[in-house]
Amino acid sequence: MEHHFTELDDLVLHLKGLVLVRDLRRQRGADESELGMYGAEIERVRSRLAGLVSADAAMDSSAV
Repeated sequence: MEHHFTELDDLVLHLKGLVLVRDLRRQRGADESELGMYGAEIERVRSRLAGLVSADAAMDSSAV
């Protein structure tokens, strides 16, 4: 279970970094294709986070 929390923490940190870098690149004039790459990766990480949270919720509800 501890590994699961570590994975969640790592994904949240990765997501925050992606959002910050995307915003910085936008401010510095990055083109839409580069910003789109960041956007796609942000969505992929969000989806992975949602999957882990859903799995945690399912495990919690089955343990009750």
